Amino acid sequence: MSETRRDQVPGAVRPARTVVLIGPMGAGKSRIGHRLASELGLPFVDTDQRIVAGHGPIPEIFARDGEHEFRRIEREAVAAAIREQAVVALGGGAVLHPDTRTDLETLQAVTVVLLRVDADAVEARLAGGGRPLLEQGGIERWTQILAEREPVYTALADIDVDTSRRPVARIVEDITGRLGASE
Repeated sequence: MSETRRDQVPGAVRPARTVVLIGPMGAGKSRIGHRLASELGLPFVDTDQRIVAGHGPIPEIFARDGEHEFRRIEREAVAAAIREQAVVALGGGAVLHPDTRTDLETLQAVTVVLLRVDADAVEARLAGGGRPLLEQGGIERWTQILAEREPVYTALADIDVDTSRRPVARIVEDITGRLGASE
């Protein structure tokens, strides 16, 4: 279902200068983001990759400095990235920062795409992934984190797409169609 929160006219999402992908761990933000950026002729920015490039592996940041410091670093990366003309993939928890939520709600040149995935589909995707928030609890922890974040994801989304069982090409086609980028 396609919606816009800015003007509340169903199906009226216009192509934006920046497309921001949000959603839970394992929803496919990076994989889909690369393909979507290529389709739209935009660069792809993965904020987690930028964090790693500037500060080292995310599990090491968590172990060395804690989640609070990671979220501060993440906010800086997100604030810069969402102001670029690009397809931007945010880490699953990036939307927890109030300034990020405000930016995503108010920046007119941004369309927010929520990528959803169900627990059955994500379990295989996350196996052996070394994600710090899942080290204790696995898929049960993922489900708990999703339940906590889902209201925020839903409130921010202009476009909502399930990635559980569809090929990347079909998902990208769905998103570009909703953006009005494919005719």
